[in-house]
Amino acid sequence: MERRRSGAASRIDLRAARASLPDELSSAVDRFQRHLSAERGLSEHTVRAYLGDVVSLLTDVVATAGPGLDQVTLPALRSWLAGQHAQGISRATLARRAASVRTFTAWAHRTGLLGTDPGPRLAAPAKHRALPAVLRADQADSAMAASATGAEQGDPVALRDHALLELLYATGVRVAELCGLDLDDIDHERRLLRVLGKGRRERAVPFGVPADAALERWLSAGRPELSTERSGPAVFLGARGGRLDQRMARRVVHDAVQAVPGAADLGPHGLRHSAATHLLEGGADLRSVQELLGHATLATTQLYTHVTVDRLKAIHDRTHPRS
Repeated sequence: MERRRSGAASRIDLRAARASLPDELSSAVDRFQRHLSAERGLSEHTVRAYLGDVVSLLTDVVATAGPGLDQVTLPALRSWLAGQHAQGISRATLARRAASVRTFTAWAHRTGLLGTDPGPRLAAPAKHRALPAVLRADQADSAMAASATGAEQGDPVALRDHALLELLYATGVRVAELCGLDLDDIDHERRLLRVLGKGRRERAVPFGVPADAALERWLSAGRPELSTERSGPAVFLGARGGRLDQRMARRVVHDAVQAVPGAADLGPHGLRHSAATHLLEGGADLRSVQELLGHATLATTQLYTHVTVDRLKAIHDRTHPRS
């Protein structure tokens, strides 16, 4: 509840800050928002993050340099970022905010609002990329087996939860992608999901026999029990018949993983990390995993190679006679 109030407060602050900008800058922010939403197809959450960073920059520019967009120069960018650093902002957040304003200045330059683009010369602390926590393959099997046992009684919620877990682990899709699935997104014959990912990019993701069996049981025996007029074409439903909320999906995953002895406390993204890691450990090539996960760049997928290397080193240290 506290998190929800905090998020609402930050949105109110953003609206107030936008309203206080001079007309030229406010108009530029409005146009940039339309670009992010309509042309790039970014999610509402991502657009809000971009706008928050840009409005923060422009507010600082107005206070320290002047009200015109031509005051968005490299010294102004550096001064703003230094101020953020002085406030104790983390390196990861500084890197994200610097990337946001680079996107803004590049767009403003392309559209003629800025004569030159100072963004490429703005340096920010390199973001520390922590290795994601993942389940071992046997731990993932235990979570799926426990979920299957719970579904044996035929309770519709248990059937849903089992199908949800199997499908998340089998495909590595994001929780938003899973909750957004419609019935006609499933190709049962070829065992494929049609997924709408970030930037509204569509991709096909295969899933295996266990996930297919769990999904079939949910659709035939569980979903009809929860379905109401509110359900529409949604694959996964909440207890009241509406489309399953992402927060509930996260709770299902947390509860299932916490029941596995020795497993890290993971949510849906942890199952996504686990799926990617186990694919690579099983011999999948990096490009295929990139396509399955819907990563825009290979660099994002390469993070998982470090996880597998760390696993190999740990096995070597534990088992080799001269480790």
